[in-house]
Amino acid sequence: MTNEDILIVDDEAAIADLVEVYLKNDGYTVHKFYNAAEALKYTQTAQPDLAILDVMLPDMDGFTLCQKIRENHLYPIIMLTAKIEDMDKIMGLTMGADDYITKPFNPLELTARVKTQLRRYKRYNKGELLQKKPEEIEINGLYISKNNHQCSLYGEALSLTPIEFSILWYLCEHQGTVVSSEMLFEEVWGERYIDSNNTIMTHIARLREKMHERGRNPKFIKTVWGVGYTIGEK
Repeated sequence: MTNEDILIVDDEAAIADLVEVYLKNDGYTVHKFYNAAEALKYTQTAQPDLAILDVMLPDMDGFTLCQKIRENHLYPIIMLTAKIEDMDKIMGLTMGADDYITKPFNPLELTARVKTQLRRYKRYNKGELLQKKPEEIEINGLYISKNNHQCSLYGEALSLTPIEFSILWYLCEHQGTVVSSEMLFEEVWGERYIDSNNTIMTHIARLREKMHERGRNPKFIKTVWGVGYTIGEK
């Protein structure tokens, strides 16, 4: 059984209650809210291990709520959306979400996503690593430590989500080689890559934004068109 705290924000009581039942059955402690204001108030004094946010809320859209949470917290965020357009998915990921699931959904799939995100969060954000020795890499002013989840650029700390950190670490670990989108996705997400998947592109764009990279001529994360991404001076 687990002891993680899960935040659920959904104005549809039936859905929120259903998700709560499944998560509690798996041993999670659930904190449930039906609007963004109460959820935000909760996050100011509490530290859940993961948040599940509905996109359509009565007082604030879920994307904005996600962005506000990301100002102070790095725990995983899963978005619930009734829309399937790529732009909605990209917007959620750009605002700092780690995953999304489209309504209607199978509660068992959602709980599986929760477990996956929590495993990744523990591994990369809390230092529960398989490696016994600290690992760190420095590339032309970019410093990243896998041991304590610290990352800085020219001495300025970068606030990265667990997903962003995982992507950047993998690229740094494979400096000097081109990493395909397929390889990067399957390594970080642990799922099979789909050709039409824009997830990697979206997260790379977000990383470049946080690193103040120029879109056309980035210094660090470079696009090798038709192949993938590389980092450094190659």
